[in-house]
Amino acid sequence: MLFKQFKLVFIVINLLLLATPVSAATLVKSKAVNFKLETVATGLGIPWGIVFLTDNDLLITEKEGQVKHLNLESGRITTIKGAPRVFAEGQAGLLDVAINSDYADTGWIYFTYVKNQSGEGVTVLARAKLREQQLTDWQDLLVTQSASDTGRHFGSRIAFDKQGYVYFTVGDRGVRPNGQDLSNHAGTVMRLHTDGRVPEDNPFVKRKDALNEIWSYGHRNPQGISYDAKHDRLWIIEHGPRGGDEINLVSPGKNYGWPVISYGKEYWGPLAVGEGTHREGMEQPVKEYTPSIAPASLLLYSGKAFEPWRGNLFSGALKLRHLNRVVLSEKATAIDEERLLGDLNERIRAITEDSKGWIYFSTDSGKIYRIKP
Repeated sequence: MLFKQFKLVFIVINLLLLATPVSAATLVKSKAVNFKLETVATGLGIPWGIVFLTDNDLLITEKEGQVKHLNLESGRITTIKGAPRVFAEGQAGLLDVAINSDYADTGWIYFTYVKNQSGEGVTVLARAKLREQQLTDWQDLLVTQSASDTGRHFGSRIAFDKQGYVYFTVGDRGVRPNGQDLSNHAGTVMRLHTDGRVPEDNPFVKRKDALNEIWSYGHRNPQGISYDAKHDRLWIIEHGPRGGDEINLVSPGKNYGWPVISYGKEYWGPLAVGEGTHREGMEQPVKEYTPSIAPASLLLYSGKAFEPWRGNLFSGALKLRHLNRVVLSEKATAIDEERLLGDLNERIRAITEDSKGWIYFSTDSGKIYRIKP
């Protein structure tokens, strides 16, 4: 009898250890709202991407190549089988994860990751289905032409518009001329059908000197993307060099200037990158950050839980370690900014929201936090 009691206690203790309890909430005051901050998971690798599959199921990509499932009711974290072999050197690895609005019908989950191609990394857009804690039906939709011998600037975030097209980003791969070179995918935003086909109305499909998948170019390293369904707008946020991070409103076929124009300076000295900040035929950012905050994500907030934040852009900051909030006007200008949660001293990597409008974000220290009323 005593043995059975000890055995029962042992089982209960192990079940508790498998779960990650929600920490006590911390009350935080901002300009517009008050909110509670909770820790919902710890002990992860670098959680590069996060997405809700259901209200209680969060899928997480870790940079080193693992996919994790977090059940928010139990706190249990499970490793998903079937992830691809990734090239995880430098800034490369398993990157974003996203689902379209038709996920309940199709089951497709979209990923970006870096593949080893003859010793060099290239960013890939892929999709798969999840069955019994295993990824199946894996498809590489586009292996981009973006190879370089650097370990930098792979992008890459994913978004969907209300027509069902998928967009994803690739950085310039540490090779500045790529930003103006339409014969490769580096330094671009791309647009595809969700099965990987090229839309016939993409801006460069009739140009022999350009790749058909390109939607916009002249980007340095966009690590945040978000679609605004109300206004049919596509937003990105991208890393500048030393200064000059940018929020850009992306339009088809437009040139966003890198590296010809920039608000940043060279790493090696107090000299501006490029020929200045403006040039005819090149787009201006909606907002630029100097000094750099090193933005790693972008969320256009729905306002379901925090009405004063509706339509604001939220981004995680890696270098200046805070949650960045930007208020937009109806004319898509940046009219205010707030820097939240700096006291956490965390490199905030990915950000999303659930169906209630609660905001979730990950940090490079392996944590998942939640913002709720």
